[in-house]
Amino acid sequence: MATDPTIAQVTMTLAALAATGATPRPSGETPIQQTERIITGINAQLSDPRLATQGAWKLVWLALSDANANMAYIARSTNGSNEFAVVARGTDADLTDILEDLDVGTVVPFPESGSPKPVVSKGAMDAFQRVVNARSIASPSPNVTLAQALAAALNAAPSSPRPTVYLTGHSLGGCIATMLAPYLQAQTWKNQPQFAVITYAAPTAGVQSFADYFDSLPWVIDERHNNAYDLVPHAWADLDTAAGWYPSPGPQATEEVKLLIGAISKRTKGNVYVQPGTLFPMNTGYTSLAKNLVNKTTQDFLGQVAFQHANSTYLGLVGAPAVPSGPVVTDVTPTFGAPGATVTINGSGFSPDSMVDFGHVACTTLNIDPSGLRITAKVPNGTGVVHVRVTNTLGTSPAVAMGQFAYGGPAPVVVSAVSPTSGKAGTSITISGSGFAGGATVHFKDKASDSVKFVSTGQITATAPGQLDDNQTVNITVTVGQATSPTSPADEFTYTGR
Repeated sequence: MATDPTIAQVTMTLAALAATGATPRPSGETPIQQTERIITGINAQLSDPRLATQGAWKLVWLALSDANANMAYIARSTNGSNEFAVVARGTDADLTDILEDLDVGTVVPFPESGSPKPVVSKGAMDAFQRVVNARSIASPSPNVTLAQALAAALNAAPSSPRPTVYLTGHSLGGCIATMLAPYLQAQTWKNQPQFAVITYAAPTAGVQSFADYFDSLPWVIDERHNNAYDLVPHAWADLDTAAGWYPSPGPQATEEVKLLIGAISKRTKGNVYVQPGTLFPMNTGYTSLAKNLVNKTTQDFLGQVAFQHANSTYLGLVGAPAVPSGPVVTDVTPTFGAPGATVTINGSGFSPDSMVDFGHVACTTLNIDPSGLRITAKVPNGTGVVHVRVTNTLGTSPAVAMGQFAYGGPAPVVVSAVSPTSGKAGTSITISGSGFAGGATVHFKDKASDSVKFVSTGQITATAPGQLDDNQTVNITVTVGQATSPTSPADEFTYTGR
């Protein structure tokens, strides 16, 4: 017999859904087109009985702030529990961008909390204000703010059982949730709810005065869930802790990583940030990790940071089913050609409503295989080397090296895998990828292999040359003409000694 999901599983699922349609389509969308696409995607997931939300929630309001900076939505339970969720997405950005762009060098008052005492970072305040001032531009509750929409939803709800409003979010969305919570609790409500705050991977919003004020309020639930090896929640209280990560099997921070963390930490300009709420740590034994990202390289460290912070990782840590993933492009074939040519796009998560973009140009002729694993498309007009990406109501596929298309050629040179991934100097390595040709050169870091054999445009073999340090991880790059493959964790080779 199935057991009821925990409140952590439900709220983390609601938080994960906020990432749906996070970015506009690469070829461009109007704000209302993107908003409607997001609403369609979230509604579809809220009605899915396989998720922790069990199909028992309904969207009542959603708004994007200007320039797609932030997004929030309100959902209500449909199972008679009289529960509401206010979910913040936060900034859509690279992890490093999140930490660098959030202005923590300046602190400002937070009077919206109902008290003049709390002080928060200017960056957090800006994000909060964008969310509370955003107005929905599409159904189900057009042209109202978050507070207005929540008031209307509460007024329409029964008074018994007493309504509960959950404030939740992942990453910067969690940070914003800790500010929305005291702001909403300070309002006057005809149908007075009780408030609960449950955040995931949230960086801090303010200094000690904010944490003290937050902790003094009467929350029915106050939980801050953090992966112990997620860098983002350590911002900005103790970000330097991450410079000593990760335990065995790694990766260990390189000097470049340590310098990066140190530089970002200094952005506080002496302001001492404090996390509010009650901490519930997860993954303290470092048992959940990306096992393919453990080498002592900057790219593996940053890749592991991204894995530890991901919505999918947090869903796993709370024991919730994974939410449906957006489209993913694995490769494109052929990888070069002229406008009008037919290409095959391989991947997953392709739905009948999927749209394809070559760079910033929309593809108008395409056929989506019923399997959801393949799309054939006619190349639109364009120039240069572009990423081929697929968009549907669950989001846009990330740009990947094997998903590039070169107008007019030559084919992009990409290394997608090496085998074996470790060995001594003299080991023969099979290198897989695309864009290979006869006469290609192969480098292990900055040392050229003296034995290279071209097998096909997708495979080449090379013998590992000796290195000054025979106990290190290096990138393998392939050069064809003037084009050299970009480095990634997929091309790493670890020397194991002489």
